[in-house]
Amino acid sequence: MHTNNPGGQAPLLTFQIITDTHVTADPAHEYNLNFERALQDLALHAQGSSGIMHIGDITDHGFPDEYEEVQRLLKRHQAVLPEIRFTLGNHDVGLGHWESRLAMYTSRTGAPGPYHDHWIGGYHFIFLGTEEGLPTFCNLSGEQLQWLERKLGEQPADGQAASAQPIFLFLHQPLKNTVAGSLESQEWYGVTQDMELRSILAKYPQTLLFTGHTHWELEVDNTIYPGNGETATMFNCASVAYLWTNADEHKDGSQGYYVEVYSDKVLVRGRDFTTGSWIEAACYEVPSLLKTHG
Repeated sequence: MHTNNPGGQAPLLTFQIITDTHVTADPAHEYNLNFERALQDLALHAQGSSGIMHIGDITDHGFPDEYEEVQRLLKRHQAVLPEIRFTLGNHDVGLGHWESRLAMYTSRTGAPGPYHDHWIGGYHFIFLGTEEGLPTFCNLSGEQLQWLERKLGEQPADGQAASAQPIFLFLHQPLKNTVAGSLESQEWYGVTQDMELRSILAKYPQTLLFTGHTHWELEVDNTIYPGNGETATMFNCASVAYLWTNADEHKDGSQGYYVEVYSDKVLVRGRDFTTGSWIEAACYEVPSLLKTHG
């Protein structure tokens, strides 16, 4: 799964992934400074990007003054940043007053609700989100799961075989016992409908599922959960605010992904926003399923 950046071939599409920014009301807080540092890195290196995908826990508590800080930081760099699309995290809505916190999230991010989808450059980007304000888990309604299965089955506009083209799926919480930090004993997995979601993803193995929530650093071995043509390939996306280690300890740091889409593969490259460098241990190539499913 590891690879180096391919030479010569230009990507058909590029986008970036950040998650767990946990912005606070204090402009001088480490999390806020890390978010701005990440935005500066993206402003420098995401030229031509089709968007930044944020996988949730935008704020630390879902408070209005925290969203004010998010808006202040985004506004400072918006002229040189691609569009940012958001996923709903437990910190955004999980501290009570579900309806008002959801309304705050949608009004401040522009997201139409807990789940939404977009066709970008001919590729399908699908965002899932909790429909209940649970402290850590997400709860996906039957309606949302039916919507997801319908969306996963949509054909690309160019007539390309749907089974061959990658689909990009974003959800804050990972499935149990998949990517880093999601072991049952670690208690950072968190989809109430774990089995139902798995059964859907098994029908669409061309899907790449990106999740946050655990904060696990990208250098660990199980950052990627290979789908092997049998289910979605899954990625842990670390965190912009702070990291977590296999020793179950907090670690200062800020990480995310740059993604490049080619005709025969998707390249996912880990980025250290603190040092402004690539994470060599977190460079992954997901081959297209065209040969086996086309």
